[in-house]
Parts: sequence; structure tokens; C-alpha cells
Amino acid sequence: MGICTKIGIVGMGHVGAHVANSLVLQGIADELYMTEICSGERDRSKKLAAEVQDLGDSLAFCPHNVALHNCGDDYAQLAQCDVIVNCAGDVSLSSKDRDGELFFTTDTAKTFIKTIADAGFHGIWITIANPCDVVATEIWKESGMDPRRIIGTGTALDSSRLKYVLSRVTGYDQHSITAYMLGEHGNSQFAAWSNVYFGGKPLSQLAMEQPERFAFDYAELEAEARKGGYVTYAGKHCTEFAVADAACRLVRAVISNEHYITACSTLLTGEYGEEGFFISLPCVVGADGVEEVMRLDLSDAEIDEFRKSCAHVKENLARTHIL
Repeated sequence: MGICTKIGIVGMGHVGAHVANSLVLQGIADELYMTEICSGERDRSKKLAAEVQDLGDSLAFCPHNVALHNCGDDYAQLAQCDVIVNCAGDVSLSSKDRDGELFFTTDTAKTFIKTIADAGFHGIWITIANPCDVVATEIWKESGMDPRRIIGTGTALDSSRLKYVLSRVTGYDQHSITAYMLGEHGNSQFAAWSNVYFGGKPLSQLAMEQPERFAFDYAELEAEARKGGYVTYAGKHCTEFAVADAACRLVRAVISNEHYITACSTLLTGEYGEEGFFISLPCVVGADGVEEVMRLDLSDAEIDEFRKSCAHVKENLARTHIL
């Protein structure tokens, strides 16, 4: 990375604006290059100008100054960035169906992926747009980039939701819990219960030693983690804080070359017998993107759930003719 950290954002809706604000507040970016979908009935140029103005007005309260660039729909300007975060979507389309944004986000992504690639982008893509695994696969196919340099936020958010639920029912701090939701960032995701740990001690052992505290209803907690986004959507008609923070955590891992381990969407290369598309597994994230995929010792039932989740992602890839 250069001395001056440059972050690009595509799409300054609810999530994109929160990504920008979080990057500024955390002092992660030195320069922000912000673009918006500005075509036809979806002309959001005024929204973009408003967000840039609002961010600028907040700089006196932030750790350091950030150069803010309103790039309109000139996506080629993002080619100079170290990291680009793709937030281009329309969450209202997912109000009743987790795949509701499928055609909108994949069609929209076609308007900027190749433009940015042709302009010489060699940084890291972090994509939020849903269905996350499908869009991440599309970025790989359209850009021709090394797939390790493309990261979908995937189940990083869902894993956080699972930790939040486990923290609530056990009383332990979330940061002391290791737990992953794996597979698709959607309805087919599942909790890897065989790999849940509290301070290094496996849940299976704790459930035997302290059944009054740890023998909870796994299916109920898993469903709560899976459906957490809809609880948020029902009250405010969007999700924004948690997913934006998940993206910013990945940006920080890349910029700081942390070798941070988290669940995120990456290209499968034979894991559990699957390959050729993106889906979430625990990954090591650093300056080069996904440096390593962690292969957990999953139970037979969990492997079956993983393959079912993969099948759903492949169905959506076929529907959009990406694969």
C-alpha cells in the first residue's frame, strides 16, 4: 500500500454512506473516492453530493483530515485506489426475498467492473452488494483479477450476529467467542456448531459440564442469527450499521496487513468437494486479500448443509448466466 491510503466506494446509499462515515471516523482512509449510480431514473448525483458535503462537515470531529472526492459515475477514477468497496444495490428489493436484488445488483455491477479493471485497478475488491456470493463471483469473472484479491463480506456479518446471540445467552463477551456462520450469505447459511469455542474451550465440552448454561436450543439460536437482518429491516427498512462495519473491518485488515481470520466470501478451490465460485468460509485476510482458506473439521451434517448452500449459490449463478 502507498503512504496515502485511498479507498473507493461504489454506491452511496444507506450502506455506502455508513461505510464512508466509518472509514473516516476510524481514521482508516486518507482519501475517499465516492461514486454513485447515475443513470436514467436512478440518478443519485444529488444524494452523492449531499453525502460528500455531510462527511466534509464532520471532519473537524474525526481523527485526521480525509480528502473527499465526488467522482459522480466516473468509475475509472477508482482505479488508483488501494481498496474498492462495492455497495451498489437496492435493499428494498430484498424485503420479501433474500435473492430479490439478484438481477439488479448483477446488472448494475456490469456497468462498472470492467471499466475499473480496464483503467488499471490492481487493488482489492470488497463487495457488500447482495446476493454477496454471486456478485463476488461476477467481479472475478468480469474483471479477470486474481480471485484472492476479491473479498465478499459474506457471513462475516452473520457470524457477528451468531456471536451476539451466544453472548446474550451465556453472558460471555463476544470477543472471547469463536463462532462462524458459513456458506451463502442468505437463507441457506448454517452455524458450524462443531467449531464454537469460548475462550478456547469447545461448546460441546461446556454443554456437558454446565448444561444449565450451555445446553441451549441450537436451531433456535441459528435461526435468530440467520434472520437478524430482517429484524433490522422490519424496523428501519434497511440494514446499515453492522454490514458497513463488517466491510470496514475487512478494509482495515487489508490496509494494515493484519492476517485477520474471519468468515468471508472467497473462491472455492476444492474445499469440501466444491470449486469455481465464491462462498463463505473462515479466511486469513491481509494486504494481498485472502491469503489462506481455513478448512474446519466440520461434521458430516455440516458438510451436507454446506453443499446445499453451494447448490443455491450455483442456481443463482446459472440464473444470471455468470457461470
